[in-house]
Amino acid sequence: MKKTNDFGRDSIPVLVLKISIPFMFAQFVNVLYSIVDRIYVGNIPVTGVDALAGVGVCAPIVTLLSSFGTLFGIGGSVLFSVRLGAGDEKGARRILANSFTMMLIVSVVLTVIFLLTKEYLLNWFGASEITFPYANSYMTIYTAGTIFALISMGMNYFITAQGFPLLGMLTTLIGAVINIVLDPVFIFLLDMDVAGAAAATVIAQMSSCAFVLCTLRRKKMRVPLGVVKPELSVGKQIVKIGFSPFLIFATDSIIIIALNAVLQHYGGSEYGDTLVTAATIVQSYMLLITSPMLGITGGSQPLISFNYGANKPDRIRKTFFWVLMLCFCFTAAMFMISRIMPQYFVRIFTDNPEYEELAVWGIQAFTLMIVPLSFQYVIVDGLTALGMTKTSLSLSLIRKSLYFGATCVLPAFFAAKTAFYAEPLADGIAAALSCVVFFFIYRKYLRGEGRLKDIKI
Repeated sequence: MKKTNDFGRDSIPVLVLKISIPFMFAQFVNVLYSIVDRIYVGNIPVTGVDALAGVGVCAPIVTLLSSFGTLFGIGGSVLFSVRLGAGDEKGARRILANSFTMMLIVSVVLTVIFLLTKEYLLNWFGASEITFPYANSYMTIYTAGTIFALISMGMNYFITAQGFPLLGMLTTLIGAVINIVLDPVFIFLLDMDVAGAAAATVIAQMSSCAFVLCTLRRKKMRVPLGVVKPELSVGKQIVKIGFSPFLIFATDSIIIIALNAVLQHYGGSEYGDTLVTAATIVQSYMLLITSPMLGITGGSQPLISFNYGANKPDRIRKTFFWVLMLCFCFTAAMFMISRIMPQYFVRIFTDNPEYEELAVWGIQAFTLMIVPLSFQYVIVDGLTALGMTKTSLSLSLIRKSLYFGATCVLPAFFAAKTAFYAEPLADGIAAALSCVVFFFIYRKYLRGEGRLKDIKI
């Protein structure tokens, strides 16, 4: 039985399905980390709604911390795949080892910084006097486990890049199952409330981290994991490629901050916490769409990068097409679900009619343009895999800038909840722009104009 995939010769449609589907499922399972926490927290007797709003305030910090995993994970795995495609296993080994070492160092630094500044950040990010205690409790414990979260997420990309997408999926599945089992035990049985949710998440991430490291050290890996003294030249190359997806994730936290702050400000003391709670539920639903999409496009990146290094443009074109078809079908299905049955998702979090009505409306507003958004995701991640980071970053930042601007401007002229329309407005414009840019530059790029320079390490 074939245990790995040949990125250079296997059928492209089959490879896209074999790699992207497990990665898509892995990202979906990964979403359960945050959603399961929020579900259990929202159902805590008496204080559940306020506690849910507090956990929602923590979302920007969680997103920002995770973005550093993509900085070294995607940045390193793209270069890693290019080297494998070119037959340079020695170069690939050094990229893997440097990515891991730098991730360790950055994890420790981030843990210290965020633990020292968390109170200020939570107040800035929209915590009220009522929700701050819950947010502070959750964030303190979660931040302490930063190193496990970053390594399990970042190094998992290298498992997929070596042709083992099912093992990559298993990484997140292990963590999610442990989190689901431990959450009710810590929150309700041990009466730890919000702190229990955070503790369960950290233990789950520790388990995923241990699995990733053991897997990358196995003999069956073409390039096993090692540790080296960080090399500045290699680090610069990794950061250069990874900076685009890093900034994309990092700016997500800025948008969540803006949304929470705007809702709190324009909603006032009577309606602000209600809007933030509804927004937390809506953001949880959106993760069920965006995370699997990132799984599809992210899972295809090693395939694109490998064939780029092997100089096989026809296989790259086919990969783009089939990944786009997969994303299109997925978002079309989610669009229909969002119109028909979002209330069932909302009821998992709360049985309060006011919150349910607002959250259902918010989901339907947020998802108006998710089908065009699939084009944006495929183009941006595909160009990143080709090393065209300036273009992919520009396209992403344009979308985020539109999103941020609309979030701040719409409530100033209309009702507070019109901030929910910022997402579809930005998605539609950015998708159209990405398609135009891609049409004009893609063919030139594959012919060799602007190709990624040889990696000298």
